[in-house]
Amino acid sequence: MPTIGWFEILIVVAIAIVVLGPKDFPVMLKKVGSWIGTAKKYINNIQNEVSNIDIEDNNIEKKEDKKNES
Repeated sequence: MPTIGWFEILIVVAIAIVVLGPKDFPVMLKKVGSWIGTAKKYINNIQNEVSNIDIEDNNIEKKEDKKNES
């Protein structure tokens, strides 16, 4: 899988400035940053929910094991 280096990012930014124009480029950066932030929040929430489900399952299993031992 190819990796993206700094030179490639610089080329994409230069093309974006030419296509969007210097006035609209900062606005687009804000929007993209907002989208990335939202995506990170969703991923974080999903990870936390999965982690909580795993913790709850482990607690239930421990309680069942203790009942079976008695």
